[in-house]
Amino acid sequence: MTPTGNMHKVFKRILQCTGVVWCLVPFAHPTAAQNLVPNPGFEVADTCSTMGFGVEGPLFWHSANVTPDHLQGCLPYGNALGLPLNFITFQEPFEGSSCAGMHTYHQNGSTENREWIQAPLLEPLVVGQTYYCSFRANAAFGGNAQYPQIWLASDKVGMLFTMQDRPWAWGDPYPVPPNHAHIAYPQILADTVGWTLVSGSFVADSAYQYVMIGQFFSNALTDTLHFADPNSVFPWYPRGYTLVDAVCVSASPEGCELGQAVGEAQATGPVLFPNPAQDQLVVGQRTGAEAKVLDAMGRLLWQGRISNDRWVLEVGSWARGTYVLRMAHRGRVETHKFVLTE
Repeated sequence: MTPTGNMHKVFKRILQCTGVVWCLVPFAHPTAAQNLVPNPGFEVADTCSTMGFGVEGPLFWHSANVTPDHLQGCLPYGNALGLPLNFITFQEPFEGSSCAGMHTYHQNGSTENREWIQAPLLEPLVVGQTYYCSFRANAAFGGNAQYPQIWLASDKVGMLFTMQDRPWAWGDPYPVPPNHAHIAYPQILADTVGWTLVSGSFVADSAYQYVMIGQFFSNALTDTLHFADPNSVFPWYPRGYTLVDAVCVSASPEGCELGQAVGEAQATGPVLFPNPAQDQLVVGQRTGAEAKVLDAMGRLLWQGRISNDRWVLEVGSWARGTYVLRMAHRGRVETHKFVLTE
């Protein structure tokens, strides 16, 4: 189903009212503080099954790459996809009785396999609007598989927003990593006990209609950490697996759980000025940010590092038109649109 501005009139949330009775409750009209992600904790499903993100997976969510797992407490203890004990880890969900699990690193020849999940937003994002995003993540380790898995932890687990749906089916080729995420955890996500908060904000440069969760960077751009000695007597599988819960996207900083300093930069004044610009574009208050500029077709024009809090980009020789500046700064990925005029 393709999201529209009236999606709240179409989508119905299935809520478990009692142990045996189910009811249909329409979503309320989205407000600024509302979570735009349907079924954010993966709690609602047609049935309790081991189908992962397939036909009987969590409602509204599906696989965007390979075979991510829907982990559920309703399954028998020790089931491969049960909670808290499963084939991959022993972990209680962050909230409720379900969560998602996916490979976030897998060195598999040249394919560099990843698993991604995707859901339609309740309403398309508004171009130029700041959105605040978060989810909880846990690095899986252990579990009851035949051999103790020697997993890796990886960095850059995050969120990517898209205009198109991209369901994955067996036989589909593995996509090339986009090497971009709107929200990404910059450190290696290695906590196997607690649930790490991944959060950030960005300015929508398109009317995005879908949200994806996963790790969207190639192995060459990914840092990893061994949880155990790869020289042990057990087989070593060079892959990482991450649990995800409590996904949130909101137009209000009060709508999602946010980490310290997320959203604070909005009060420090304009990041880009003047905008529109002619010869020079000043980037303010972003010392140390890794940045790149894309044109309206998504082609990379420039990339580099912002070296001070009043950094000048010379744009006088560039074609007049609309551009996008993307910056990774203090654990957040920001997107800013600017225009060059005569």
